[in-house]
Parts: sequence; C-alpha cells; structure tokens
Amino acid sequence: MGRQPSVDAAIEQIAPRLRSARDKKGVSLADLARATGISTSTLSRLESAQRKPSLELLLPVVAALGIPLDEIVAAPRIHDPRVPQRPTTRDGRQLIPLSRHQGEPRAYKMVIPAHDEEPHLRVHAGYEWLYVLRGLLRVKLGDRDFVMGEGEAAEFDCQLPHWFGAAGRGSVDVLSLFGKQGERIHLRTPRR
Repeated sequence: MGRQPSVDAAIEQIAPRLRSARDKKGVSLADLARATGISTSTLSRLESAQRKPSLELLLPVVAALGIPLDEIVAAPRIHDPRVPQRPTTRDGRQLIPLSRHQGEPRAYKMVIPAHDEEPHLRVHAGYEWLYVLRGLLRVKLGDRDFVMGEGEAAEFDCQLPHWFGAAGRGSVDVLSLFGKQGERIHLRTPRR
C-alpha cells in the first residue's frame, strides 16, 4: 500500500527546505559534512530529494544548523474543504449554510416547503441573490409578483418590500447569497 499523496508532498518539501536552511546559515556542504559526520554526497542527495530523509540523517543536520526540526519537517496539512452543514429551521424553511467564513456575503441552500402561505412583505438591511435549484419559487418585490423556475436567478435590495416562497404543489430548493451591508455582485463579463 503506497503513501498518501499529502505525505509524499510533505517529504518532497524536505529537500528544498534543507537546502534553503543551509544557504541561509551560509554553510557549505563540506562544512556541514564535517559538523555532522555525514558524507558530502549523502547530504547532496538528501538536498536533491535523491535520498529518503530519515531522523538518523535529519537530527544531526538540524542540530548542526541550529534550527528546529519542524522548520524542515512540517506535518502535512490536511484541509477538509467541506463546510459543516448544520441545518436550522426558521418559519418552516430549512437553512443549510454553504459558507464557513463569518464575513459577508453568506451562502445558504434553502428548502422551502409547499404550503398555502399568504405573502407577508418585509424590509431589512442587506442585499440578496436567489437562484432556483429545484421547483418553482414565487417572488413578490414591491408590487411585482412573479414565479421563477429552475435555473433562474434574481437579485434585489432588501430595503424593497419582499417575500418569496414555494409556488405550486412541491417544495422549492433555492441558493441564497445574502449580505447585510448591501454588497452588490461584481460582474466580470461585459454586458450584452
């Protein structure tokens, strides 16, 4: 069974770190060989990743250079990019966070159940973007009332009286981006 890619990547980083540390200290390979008792050719192969690093080799080298071992051997970072999804329910709507950071805007998946609900328009600070993933979404913005289908998007200032909910008999899944500070989307493509 082979090593994990992150472990291999960490081992590959040892060679350039050794070379860099030695260069920063202004120590030649010959001087390092004399200080450690390790042959110049072994040190050279270690710095060029042609020799597998071992503690038997690394400990005398870092001691001779006067640097901590973790400066050369960093543990591989195992970063899980998945966002922990702890859904909450508010007014019968399930909110699933899609962004981890605390800044703005925030991303959510909303699952809005189908039910006969009278639209109750509300106003608050912020700016919202909606994208329909599945189902039909009824949106009221001021005196406008319309239905959005899968793949359709809307954006609006939340100071405009608004409401949205499921249209039809089924629930609707919506991607929502919301910023309290009123950030506006930045388009990187020319307008048609």
